[in-house]
Amino acid sequence: MSAGDEEVLAAIERWIEREVRPIARRYDHADEYPHELVGQMQALGLFGATIGEEYGGLGLAASTYARIVTAIAAAWMAPVGIFNSHLVMAACVQRYGTAEQKARWLPRFASGELRGGIALTEPDAGTDLQAIRTVARRDGDAYVVDGTKTWITNGVYGSCFAVLVKTDPGAEPRHKGMSMLLCEKGPGFSVGRKLRKLGYKSIDSAELVFESCRVPASQLIGGVEGQGFVQAVGGLELGRINVAARGTGIALGALREALRYAQQRRTFGKPIAQHQAIQLKLADMATRVEAAKLLVEAAALKYDRGERCDLEAGMAKLFASEAGVENSLEAMRIFGGYSYSTEFDVERFYRDAPLMCIGEGTNEMQRIIIARQLLDRDPP
Repeated sequence: MSAGDEEVLAAIERWIEREVRPIARRYDHADEYPHELVGQMQALGLFGATIGEEYGGLGLAASTYARIVTAIAAAWMAPVGIFNSHLVMAACVQRYGTAEQKARWLPRFASGELRGGIALTEPDAGTDLQAIRTVARRDGDAYVVDGTKTWITNGVYGSCFAVLVKTDPGAEPRHKGMSMLLCEKGPGFSVGRKLRKLGYKSIDSAELVFESCRVPASQLIGGVEGQGFVQAVGGLELGRINVAARGTGIALGALREALRYAQQRRTFGKPIAQHQAIQLKLADMATRVEAAKLLVEAAALKYDRGERCDLEAGMAKLFASEAGVENSLEAMRIFGGYSYSTEFDVERFYRDAPLMCIGEGTNEMQRIIIARQLLDRDPP
């Protein structure tokens, strides 16, 4: 990590302690969108974190970005999702867009003038992306888009989305008929509803509806139809590294809360941290955090080298997300009855953690991806 990256990380950590941690509980319980915090993230350059400096972004390596994500998620996970989904959209343009598309869109993404995300999931298509039904029909110099997307991060307050569509519904294999369009909100593009959630509050997860929405053909990412599935999967590599970093952050945050409480709470005349049963839990929690950090770093470094990293990102996402769940549950047990009180942050980590096992591809699918990559890399 360069000296510049270290300075960015130090600034982010100061911001977390000054602005993020003090408001997390209140905003989470109210399920209120943190508009002021989003403005601060824009000023810090987080909406351009991984966008190249030539386009006005910070140009951070994925390894540095992952450390920032972990640090924020250790205090409050929701803000991370606001700029992560946005950066996955930006990554699709930066990796696969035409020179004209990069010059037009990336500076506006980096500044936060345009904020949004990536719209893949549909009511009947999540892990199986090839089952999407949203269709884009070519009509002169535009595409006419019809369909519904769901569970889309930044759906309410975002203004632009990379939308996975079928440009050739009859194509076989199915992925060859899929394309990615950049769609700005406007006529024919509306928000169906905001979705209520167990955790991951204060961030807008919404249903997006397209009804005869006309999108200029110049906004087909890459300019060639049939590349959408590859672009989506490529974007998800960064997304999975982010989710893994978030899982690591949750695991770290839960550990910190448990350590602090275990040294304050006393039973039988001494802090519960002095009881061996609690010490065993703390040791396992700390070990999970360190192992998750190393897996995330390995995946991020490979991404930074421009190498295929679906195996490494899958491993990191699988382990780190499960570490977040396990550590949050163990923290609940260490807190005992107080874990059910909304006066402590541990219950928020417990509610937020399971989403990381589902988002950006379920952990069951991660295991399949890992196994297939192992077999491909080591044939008989």
